[in-house]
Amino acid sequence: MHLSRYPRLHFAHLPTPLEPMKNLSKILGGPNLWIKRDDCTGLAGGGNKTRKLEFLMGDAVEQGADTIITQGATQSNHARQTAAIAAKLGKECHILLEDRTGSTEVDYNYNGNVLLDQLYNASLSKFPANTDMNQAMEELAAQLRTDGKKPYIVPGGGSNPVGALGYVNAAIELLYQANSIGLKIDHLVHATGSAGTQAGLVTGLVASNSQIPVLGVGVRAAKEAQEANVFRLAEHTAEYMGISGVVKPEHVVANTDYVGEGYGIPTESGIEAIKLFAQHESILLDPVYSAKGAAGFIDLIRKGHFNKDDNIVFLHTGGSQALFGYRSAFDFPAYD
Repeated sequence: MHLSRYPRLHFAHLPTPLEPMKNLSKILGGPNLWIKRDDCTGLAGGGNKTRKLEFLMGDAVEQGADTIITQGATQSNHARQTAAIAAKLGKECHILLEDRTGSTEVDYNYNGNVLLDQLYNASLSKFPANTDMNQAMEELAAQLRTDGKKPYIVPGGGSNPVGALGYVNAAIELLYQANSIGLKIDHLVHATGSAGTQAGLVTGLVASNSQIPVLGVGVRAAKEAQEANVFRLAEHTAEYMGISGVVKPEHVVANTDYVGEGYGIPTESGIEAIKLFAQHESILLDPVYSAKGAAGFIDLIRKGHFNKDDNIVFLHTGGSQALFGYRSAFDFPAYD
């Protein structure tokens, strides 16, 4: 898979570390737990969207875009990273934020990623839940073209075949790291939402005949819908790469038992996961994505879903910047 055939900018801090989590492995009684630190990709504090944006912004530059448009939820990690790279490239950035939770808390609406979006000089617009955000972006793009701009639309989560190449590349990177240290990976687990991360990983791992199963722990959609979204994008990604048909439906597996009340709403198991990772591995998760992925990861281990001697890699998709929008989700006592 020669990904240099595609436009790409190089600003991510790669390769990201692949580290053992010995303390959590001991606490949970096995299996052998590892973490792929895509919270360390560098851009605006890091996160999985940075890998996608290397290819998406490469495409934008090749097309001569001077303005970037994207969308996400209020505390969108994707929006933060998009705003940051637009600023670095000297491009105007418009972010459309969908209010998916209805929260009126000041921290949620103005702190965390929102504060960083504004610090990177992005223009923010707020939309009610269930807005057709793709249509809203198209309408803004039409308006900007009328004003003489050359807009480039980055899909929510950076999840299209161009963005998914970032995680095809991550699959190649992970295999190289595992091969270099003699690590046989039995399972790869991560949080899955807009589908691009899982679609890219599945495409890359299947096309390389790695025989590593990928489990996406859902943060929003129901199982059937999530698996359909991932498979469809993986198909399109493979087609874009010239390897149509390599991904089969059985390669795409999602577990959506840990979504809770809805997208962006913290869960008890997610908060427990945040505390476990912080207090035993000094790793920060976020309540929206990585914590729900880790909650599923932890619960499945406790239920004996994996063999005790398996080597399981948890892909950390980043997002700790959103923690500062969720202070009220934690039960920490007051102090003097």
